[in-house]
Amino acid sequence: MRIIAKIVVTALALWATTFLPGITLGGSSIWVKVGTLLVVAIIFGVINAIIKPVIKTLGCAFYVLTLGLIALVVNALLFLLTGWLAGLLHLPFTVTGFWPALWGAIVVAIVSFILHLIIPDSIDEGAKS
Repeated sequence: MRIIAKIVVTALALWATTFLPGITLGGSSIWVKVGTLLVVAIIFGVINAIIKPVIKTLGCAFYVLTLGLIALVVNALLFLLTGWLAGLLHLPFTVTGFWPALWGAIVVAIVSFILHLIIPDSIDEGAKS
């Protein structure tokens, strides 16, 4: 149940990014758009679960030297990678460049944080027991 909640929260956060210039969500119907957002949310989650820890480990010195600001660049590049992989899978979700990816990553972080505050803890508690 927890994984489904995280996918839905990420999909909602990704939907919020589509209001930014440079990030588009295509599709002919609402169900195509919802399905696209759910698949892109899964892609985004897998990228963040597998690639992000490797980058953090290898780039530990850069995180320290930049006082963590390099995380913005890393998150933008991972968001850009998500858009690129969505394109490879012929999903109608596009990110046109670094700056839209940077703002998209910031919006995803903020919206995800707010939605995780709103979601009841019982979803997280039930998954742990």
